[in-house]
Formats: sequence, structure tokens, C-alpha cells
Amino acid sequence: MKTKPWAIALVIFFTFLTSVAQILYKMAALRLEFSFIGLITNWPLILGGVLYLVSAALMVISFKGGELSVLYPLIALSYVWVSLISPKVFPTDSISKLKWAGIAIIIIGVSLIGVGSQK
Repeated sequence: MKTKPWAIALVIFFTFLTSVAQILYKMAALRLEFSFIGLITNWPLILGGVLYLVSAALMVISFKGGELSVLYPLIALSYVWVSLISPKVFPTDSISKLKWAGIAIIIIGVSLIGVGSQK
């Protein structure tokens, strides 16, 4: 089965949503109160959970459009998104040269899997 471009685009999109959910979880952790009211009023926690559910649904849909061995490794792009977004949201986060190298390696690896899947 040849992987369809829409499936690849959908995986890239839902990895971005998942990464935003992870950023929201970090925001939720910073304002976490261990009480029922504290949990249900923690909007980053709730929004992050909703984004994870939407991402899971999109993941299932995207897997219909291609090979799992091609699409699933694209999920590693969520590491790239989080690395790029978190310094903008959290001033204490930064991207060092070593992190840039890791981002490049992830992108190269995902690209090689995609290219290597072509018959």
C-alpha cells in the first residue's frame, strides 16, 4: 500500500496538536492545585486533554491512508515541535546547539524513513 500525501499531512498536523497539548500540560503543572476544584478549573489541563483526544482520532484516521511503518515514525516530529515552541512559551527553556543537532537528526531520520519506503 502506498502512503497517501493526505495521511502524511494529517500526521504532521496531529503531532503539532499533540505538542501544543504537551505545552498546555506543562502550563497546567505550573498552576496545579491538588483538589477537585483545582483540577476542574485548570483550563490548560482540560484543553490539553481535549487536544490529545482530537489527536488520537486524527491518528486513527491517518493510519487508514498508508503504511504504519511510514506514518508512525513521523510522530517523532512532536519532539521537534515541542523544542521549537517551548522557548517561546517558557522563558527558562532554550535551544542549545546540541538540541538543534537533535532536531536536525530527527528531521533527517523521518525523511529517510519516508524516502526509504518508496518502492
